[in-house]
Amino acid sequence: MTAEGFRKLALSFPETAESRHMHHPDFRVRGKIFATLGYPNERWGMVKLTPAQQAKFVIAHPNVFVRANGAWGRAGSTTVNLRAARKSVLLPALDAAWGNLALRGLATQIKAGTTRRRSALKSAATRRRAST
Repeated sequence: MTAEGFRKLALSFPETAESRHMHHPDFRVRGKIFATLGYPNERWGMVKLTPAQQAKFVIAHPNVFVRANGAWGRAGSTTVNLRAARKSVLLPALDAAWGNLALRGLATQIKAGTTRRRSALKSAATRRRAST
């Protein structure tokens, strides 16, 4: 996998934008970083997984995925050895990282919408009772 290949895969997800953070490219959905390139150097990328997802990928593909050092790594930041990565291995990890942020945002929107619908239904029921 090349850096350009990583970039193309990351940008293939809906609502993804490329930006820069700490002097290297990052990929964001809903303004939140789910992947980066060039960390710790140009031969590596990073995907932001949950600790459980991280464990699954590191165990399945230890030559590709390595837990990042320190607190970031314990929280799920997982480095990707670009030389060892293949699309079939990297794509599910990017999908998981993207989904953690995109779906969380969607769930919040749905919950807010449901709350508004419930409030509207309660208001309508109150008005009906008041008019009878």
